[in-house]
Order: sequence, then structure tokens, then C-alpha cells
Amino acid sequence: MGDNMELTTIILIIAVLAIFSTILVGVSGVKIVQPYEQAIYMRLGKYVKVLNQGLNVVFPLINQVVKLDLRTQVLDIPRQEVITKDNSPVYVDAIIYIKVTDPKNAFFEVTDYRLATVSLSQTTLRSIIGEMELDEILYSREKINLHLRDILDEATDKWGVRVEAVEIREVDPAAKVKDSMEEQTSAERRRRAAILEADGQKRAAILEAEGKKRSRILEAEGLRQSMVLEAEGKRLATILEWQGEAQKLRILSVGAAAMDSKALSVLSMDTLKAVSQGESSKIYFPIEVTKLMEGVSDYMGTAVKVPDREVSDTKGVAKSIGEPDDILGPIPKLEEIKAEVDEEKEATREELKQASEMADKER
Repeated sequence: MGDNMELTTIILIIAVLAIFSTILVGVSGVKIVQPYEQAIYMRLGKYVKVLNQGLNVVFPLINQVVKLDLRTQVLDIPRQEVITKDNSPVYVDAIIYIKVTDPKNAFFEVTDYRLATVSLSQTTLRSIIGEMELDEILYSREKINLHLRDILDEATDKWGVRVEAVEIREVDPAAKVKDSMEEQTSAERRRRAAILEADGQKRAAILEAEGKKRSRILEAEGLRQSMVLEAEGKRLATILEWQGEAQKLRILSVGAAAMDSKALSVLSMDTLKAVSQGESSKIYFPIEVTKLMEGVSDYMGTAVKVPDREVSDTKGVAKSIGEPDDILGPIPKLEEIKAEVDEEKEATREELKQASEMADKER
């Protein structure tokens, strides 16, 4: 009875182990690949295929499945010292973005594609920086990034890895180089300041000379215009003065034309009386004073005879000497004189404006 119990127990244990082993075998034949992964399926050391995302059933126990991440991965290029083309030591570090495009090559063509990519990036970056001068490195980071990416992408293509981007994070020159750069920057700033100061003085001198030139031009133009206006004023004054004198003579001639010899004799006697009342001790008589005395004698009736003389009128004067307006010319009115002066002022303003514009163009 006891032997049967032991046998039953052994059989039960074996059955349980068999069931458990079956479950393990079945589980080992089921592989789940995530959406961002692909898997390399190998059986008995031989490549079979690439397993895609989802549930995959493979031959149990004798299979090997290696999963590879297809997402973009960020790798850090360690900080390293590089000697530039102009023998300036600098410390450079960067980051690269890679993505597995062919899981088969990424697994079979290289032992560790991450380590291989970082090592290749270090050597390539050192080579690129070593062919450039320090100033070019500092101002051409984008150019270095693109060049480094192209070289790495071509080299890692056979590994099934694509280099998406390369970014240099820091370019740190050595302490002595920094000091030299600061001195160079200070000297450059002092040089620029001196150039700007000299240029400012030059511009100020030019503007001052231009101002003096323009001032002299305007002063000369103003003097010329004032002389023109003064001469024009004198001309108008002379014309008006002599026209007034001519008008006076015309009035006298027209009024005297109607007077006879007796009236002229009376006026002559009044003139002599006025002359004799002066304070001067000398009196000058004209040569024709005898004619005057004869006229006075005729007027007083003491002459031998008094000649008859026809009294002249304006028509007779006009007939004998012509029309007064034709001889003396028209007398300008006040409105005409004012209009002529306004025209001269407007012409003067226009000339000053043209002179100012010419001075601005020359400047």
C-alpha cells in the first residue's frame, strides 16, 4: 500500500513537471515585439528573419530573438581636447542623433553600433576641427555640424544606422587662448573707436566747411539782391522825381500859355521884388533885363505903343508843341508802382530759393 502511494506521488510530480515544461516551451515560442522595435530571429545559430511589431510565434527552445529599438537615440560625444590648424588648443563636445534603419545590419555588421558611432564621431570631429582655424570654428558651427553629419551618415550607412543630426554643444578654448582673444577683442574695439572718432571729426569738419560755404553764398546773394533792389529803388525814385518835375513844368506851361505879356510883366516885377528883399548884398540881373523893362513900360502905358497879343489857350499850345501826354509820357499810378515793387520782391525770393537749392546739391 505504501509503495503505491509513493508511486502515485511520483507520477503526479512528473505530470506536473511535464505540464509546467510544456507551458514553458509554449511560452518560449511566443515573442512579443513592441511598436517601436524590430527583432532578429535566429534558430540554432542561423539567421531566419526579422520579426515585426506584435505577436510572433517561433520554434521553441532552439530559437534566439534579439530586439532592436527603432526610435531616435541621443548619444553624447565626450569632451576632448583638439589642436586647431593655427595651433590653438580647444575643448569640444557634441551630441548626435541616430536611428536604426536596418536591424539586420545593425546586429550583424558591428558589435555595438552605439559605441562604434560615438568613437567614429570623436575621431571625425577631431579631424575636422584640426583642419580649421580657431576663429573659423567659433563662427562656423553650423558648417561643422553639417560636414560631420554627412561624414558619419555615409560611414554608418553600412551598419544600418542613419545619423539624423549632429550638434556641437561647446567650443571652449584654453585659458591662455581666451586671454589672447580678450586682448585681441579689446584692441579691435579700441581700433574701431579710433576710426569712428576720426570719421566723426572728418564729417564735422566737412559739415562745418559746407556750412561756411553756404553761408557765404547766401550772404553774397543777399548782398547782390539788396544792391539790385536799392538800384531799382533809386531808378524808380529818379523816374518819379523827374516825372513829377515834368508834370510841374507841364502845368506851368499850360497855365502860362493863356497869360499875355502884361501878366508876365507883373510876375516878373514880383520876382524882382522878392529878390530885392533877400539878405544878399549882391543882386544879379540877367542880360535881357531891358526886355523886362520894356514889358513893364508897356504894361504901365509909358511905352511908345502897347502891342496887341492874342491870348493863348491849351488847344493852341497843343497845336504848336503837341499833346502833353505824348511829349512827357504817362505818369505811373500808385497801384502800378506797387505792383512793380511786388514783382521785384517775388523775383528776389525765387533767386534766393534757387541759390539755396544749388548750395544743398553741392553739399
